[in-house]
Amino acid sequence: MSGERRRIVITGIGWVTPMGHDIETVWQRLLKGETDITPIERFDARTFPTTFASQVRDYDWTKFVKDPSLHGQPGMHTQFALGAARQAWDMSGLGDHADLDPHRFGIYLGAGEGVLDFQSYQKTCLASRDEDGRTVDTVQWGEAATKFLDGVGEVEQEPNMPASHISREFGVRGPVYNCLTACAASTQAIGEAASMMRRGDADVMFSGGTHTMLHVLGVTGFNRLTAMSTRNDDPATASRPFSKNRDGFVMGEGSGIIIMETLDHAMARGANVLGEVTGYGSSADAYRITDIHPEGRGPAVAMLEALADAGLEPSKRREDGTPPVQYISAHGTSTNENDSIETLASKKVFGEMAYDIPMTSIKSMMGHLICAAGAVEFITCLLMLRDQVIPPTINLHEPDPELDLDYVPNVKRETPLDTCLSNSFGFGGQNNTLVVSRV
Repeated sequence: MSGERRRIVITGIGWVTPMGHDIETVWQRLLKGETDITPIERFDARTFPTTFASQVRDYDWTKFVKDPSLHGQPGMHTQFALGAARQAWDMSGLGDHADLDPHRFGIYLGAGEGVLDFQSYQKTCLASRDEDGRTVDTVQWGEAATKFLDGVGEVEQEPNMPASHISREFGVRGPVYNCLTACAASTQAIGEAASMMRRGDADVMFSGGTHTMLHVLGVTGFNRLTAMSTRNDDPATASRPFSKNRDGFVMGEGSGIIIMETLDHAMARGANVLGEVTGYGSSADAYRITDIHPEGRGPAVAMLEALADAGLEPSKRREDGTPPVQYISAHGTSTNENDSIETLASKKVFGEMAYDIPMTSIKSMMGHLICAAGAVEFITCLLMLRDQVIPPTINLHEPDPELDLDYVPNVKRETPLDTCLSNSFGFGGQNNTLVVSRV
């Protein structure tokens, strides 16, 4: 699109997380350094190497839609997304504007699959077990499993279903897309949605992500990759990004959804603007499927591209002497490899200035929401810009001597914030970075 670059702003946010189902409750818990990681309830995990997770509880998706019967029995990923989308919609105030053109209204999500497709296998895996962990003959469904799984069909587990249900609920008739690039998916979705809007494909878009892998196959797979913490004796402190004794990530689930508009569209209706997507960068490692390149080349390129897109020079301080970004939302999974290489990549990008930029991981409190992680972390950046405060990286009591940046250990920090950088890296070598700024 020729002419002046269209500015893309955020006017609504919402999330459904293991720490709560509304913005302010979860935000205050993050600032306090709280967590909610407990033994797995979705199925009997007593014989698994990892027996705990960060789980969404006491959530009723039907309270967030106009008519639940129109949605049938959606998959869990869709249930989470509908709740987050409703919150974002209500905050944006778009429902008060009947002149919103549905053909200029789009969706771009980064959503994973729902639960395991094969229901008969799922039922077998959810069979009750005796005290020794052995499967007994009678399959007994727990109340929570029945609520989420009974009657859910094959189609409802597909990754594009959350976008389809949001489209129906809110009358979205413009472009509707979904990407599935592992843990980088929802960050990619926000970046690509902003790019689409800049070139004129839409004026308003839902974006973000949703996912759950809290089922037998998901937990088994990550255990076989030795990527998950096995600190079963102390699950509440198991997620330890940048700590010397970290031993893997904690599985989480949930959804984060935002509403983006062109600045002109938002101003024309007098919307409250939460922040602006000023930069987006993407790269691939072209390396091993489950390993980041040891030199951090892919993450570094994504960060550099995002900064360049935002018109920021990584080696140039602002007039007030502060770095070009004042905060980095780390991918920060609590695995040995990720935390080390993300630290290395940050130093490659910012040089000595990296030591002046606070970097935290909310995965220390919320666990890893997989495809939804990037969107939830992006929303957290918006709240930081609003309140001028950084939530901590908790469980960081024994720093890794090789990881020497400012990870804001254990206690929140009030500090001036103007621009944040948010990283997401996924299996397959996917790397995506966003820059978000105050307007």
